[in-house]
Amino acid sequence: MEWTADVSNGDWIREGLDAPWRGTIHDVVPRGFPAYARVFHPATRERPVDGVWPAEDDRRGWQAFMAVPHEIDVEPVTWAETAEAFETRMHPLAQWNRLVRSDSPYSGGTPRDGAGHRYTDPPRGQLDAASWAVLAGVLARHTTTPDDGGVAVWEGWGGLVGGMGYGASRMLFEAGADIQHAEFLAHAARDMFNDVFKKPTWQTGILSDEISRGARLELPGRPYVLFRGGVAELTEDGWPARMPWADHELLAHGLPSNPESPGIVWPADRAWIVVSEVDFDSTIVGCDQALLGELLRTPGLEVQVLPADADLSWDADDLNRP
Repeated sequence: MEWTADVSNGDWIREGLDAPWRGTIHDVVPRGFPAYARVFHPATRERPVDGVWPAEDDRRGWQAFMAVPHEIDVEPVTWAETAEAFETRMHPLAQWNRLVRSDSPYSGGTPRDGAGHRYTDPPRGQLDAASWAVLAGVLARHTTTPDDGGVAVWEGWGGLVGGMGYGASRMLFEAGADIQHAEFLAHAARDMFNDVFKKPTWQTGILSDEISRGARLELPGRPYVLFRGGVAELTEDGWPARMPWADHELLAHGLPSNPESPGIVWPADRAWIVVSEVDFDSTIVGCDQALLGELLRTPGLEVQVLPADADLSWDADDLNRP
């Protein structure tokens, strides 16, 4: 997979989007596909093996709880399992906050079910690496070009691209370095009172300066760094470390990189498209009926059929409205 300055092969995506935005999936996923699937990002839940969580506002209870070591059972949880636990209804347009009985755009805090589990919101804009590998394996069977296509990453993820700023340039300190972390941050931050005439300088990012300064796939409200590569590269375990936007300096020092998942992926034959919109806690696939059917049957993925013009905004889940 390699960066490409020719972003014109993504023009078809922009041409298929609604302009202006209408508040549907077609603000970010092109029209024109026979079917659309929603892949729900897994969440997690946890509870003490040997007890129960103190009440959220029980300060003394938390102090006592934290004073004693506890084994915490943490497990992934599907949206359907969450709906069952909170006695709400799972459906294609479900929103997480509604499933956990919250009227906030986010669930707020750590909602608890009747069995004592605390729930963590599914990640927004990020499908986890294991789920991506499963999804990619299915997608590769439904294109004539599994080794060629477009892979786009939103440029707004922190530290991905370089830019003008006031901090110190990106650098790594090996274990045992003399400079303490807090001291480094203090010197890296701009002093608004004593350095009022300080000029911004170029701050390097994970990607090279050439890529950082290069062309973007410009979609409404979302500029993407575009790479040329195939979905077949995302099918194997450990694929994130092989991506060009992984932090290879960290990897060289034996540290985890945890690169962002792709925002948009499509094959050269345009048989389908996958979009993990930054503000969505699910990934949308535009596809044909054959791919849709296999996705619905794939273990390890939680998938439901989306109608065209589906509204996935936080307040759109009328079936679970309080």
